[in-house]
Amino acid sequence: MKVILLENVRKVGSIGEIIDVKRGFARNFLISKKKALFASKENIKEVEKIKQELSKKDQDKKKEAKLIHEKIKNKQYEIKKLSTENNELYGSVKPTEISKLLEEKDQIKINPSIIQPSKEIKSLGDFDVLLNLHPEVQTQIVIRTVSQEDVK
Repeated sequence: MKVILLENVRKVGSIGEIIDVKRGFARNFLISKKKALFASKENIKEVEKIKQELSKKDQDKKKEAKLIHEKIKNKQYEIKKLSTENNELYGSVKPTEISKLLEEKDQIKINPSIIQPSKEIKSLGDFDVLLNLHPEVQTQIVIRTVSQEDVK
């Protein structure tokens, strides 16, 4: 299925590009998240008209992503969780929890879908977490899980 990209999508293409993707990817991700339009003649003409505007919006998003990157790159955040004697957590640390932590500590709103832990955070220790802030801007933070003493 041919679609026109409305923003830069990592490993897929850039603004205004007409690409051929699988129908499910187009419908369920690109079009539903307003990252692309069906490649009809009318839509192609429309995108040509607003291409400059889309590029400017993308540059603004990139600038914002770079500011966030500078603010949090290589920072370490601590999460207290209940754990067993052999240092395993009851449950795991999810991207939504990391997102809330970033908002509390640094007042940075980050969508949990762009947070990618290098591996599941299920035990105590330090874990690298990758944040895809923009198709061209990535940053890495460290999440340290520490034992929360069971107070009774």
